[in-house]
Amino acid sequence: MTRGSQARRDAIVELATTSGLASVEELSATFGVTASTIRRDLQALESAGQLARTFGGAMAMAAHPEASLRQRTGEEFEAKRAIAAWAAAQIGPGEAVLLDSGSTTGALAHELRRARDLTVATTGLTALQELANAENVHVECLGGTLRHLSQGFVGPLAEAALTRMTFDRAFLGADGVTAEDGICEASLQQTRLKELMAQRAKRVYVLVHAAKLGRRPFHAWAALPDRCMLVTDAKAGEADIAPFRARGVEVVVVGADGVAEQRGA
Repeated sequence: MTRGSQARRDAIVELATTSGLASVEELSATFGVTASTIRRDLQALESAGQLARTFGGAMAMAAHPEASLRQRTGEEFEAKRAIAAWAAAQIGPGEAVLLDSGSTTGALAHELRRARDLTVATTGLTALQELANAENVHVECLGGTLRHLSQGFVGPLAEAALTRMTFDRAFLGADGVTAEDGICEASLQQTRLKELMAQRAKRVYVLVHAAKLGRRPFHAWAALPDRCMLVTDAKAGEADIAPFRARGVEVVVVGADGVAEQRGA
């Protein structure tokens, strides 16, 4: 095997580890080699125990173990804070808003502690903790089954609670988001709940820092809601945003200074 072949295979493992599933076609285009060359690479990497073959592609053997909310809270902290500050500024007095579980929506709850005449419903323990002493915010907990890793409630009780309420705005998080498949999460319970949350709100925002754009670490998906707004941070490049823009998704890029540039439809 040539040095170039080894470098390519090392890069394939790195790409599968950081970005999740990769198809033969994507890898062929990325490395400028034929699909048959990529298939030989994948076969060799599978034999070496470095990758697991999938239909049409490969994934890392580690398969992206789900990080706990505690682990994720410190990641891209400044980006999450900027996104949360921008999102909070969109909410008007007297509105009813719905917050997903997660670290970015938890940061949004932190921004809302001093709000007045506001109703906040949430599936997340972090948001509940942030708003526990916010006496001027009416707080509703959707309840359900607690996922300990994500510190959020899911399941039929949470879904049933949603049928009793409507909202002016819903703010959703994600483990990854792609223009093709939508919002990626570790479990179907999570993605099912996100779809229902989106249905109950007039405006829907998907809050993700730039590292999650194009990322597909798991196999459970929720389609991007119609007329949703994707809100990310200034590390997002045009190549990251272009696939969403091509599908008519409205994109807002929030800078560290809190100034947002709107891109897309």
